[in-house]
Amino acid sequence: MNILTLQFLLEIVFGTIVLLHITKKNVGAALAYGLQSLAITAILFGYFFETSNLSLLFIALLVLIVKVILAPVFFIKLIQKHELTFSVSTLISQIKTLIIIAVLTFFAHSQKFAPLTGIFPANQVLLSLAFSAMLLSLFLLINRKGALSQIIGILSLENSIVAFTIFAGLERSPALQLGIIFNIFIWLIIAIVFVSMIYKHFGSLDITTMNKLKD
Repeated sequence: MNILTLQFLLEIVFGTIVLLHITKKNVGAALAYGLQSLAITAILFGYFFETSNLSLLFIALLVLIVKVILAPVFFIKLIQKHELTFSVSTLISQIKTLIIIAVLTFFAHSQKFAPLTGIFPANQVLLSLAFSAMLLSLFLLINRKGALSQIIGILSLENSIVAFTIFAGLERSPALQLGIIFNIFIWLIIAIVFVSMIYKHFGSLDITTMNKLKD
């Protein structure tokens, strides 16, 4: 897979994270996450065809089934079940959110992080973009009030980390491959249990309603 194709797929990942920051509908967030995971799947398949590594094929198929198909379906059913048509707003205004996104993106491409993004010189541009996606995912966790949006932010962070490690030349690492499999199942289990418990206890997924927690 050539560098331009990889960059295009990574730009999809980056773009969907930006969309997660500005979308007002939970369904849109779920679909954006599915598209993001599809781009990660395509990257994994691309590296499989280059390396013929069967474990990469297994992981790509697993990501396709769990994160591209099952996870968005689960989120959409959850939205319909609890009538979460619209997502909760962000903590700061949309204009300020976009400014911070631009600053974080510029910061990730700055020379301060050159030692990190330059660990694999041939993929430095891709590593910078993947690192930007990681920072934006972390910001999503801080800025969103909705618990569902925060969970999708965690899963987006995991996708960004996977992309970064792949472009850092660690796609054949057994530790990375086992980590991806572990994260897929653990985070989805957490998502199912966490969201269900929050809604059952508080009747809402707005984290601002949880300021006065009682033992």
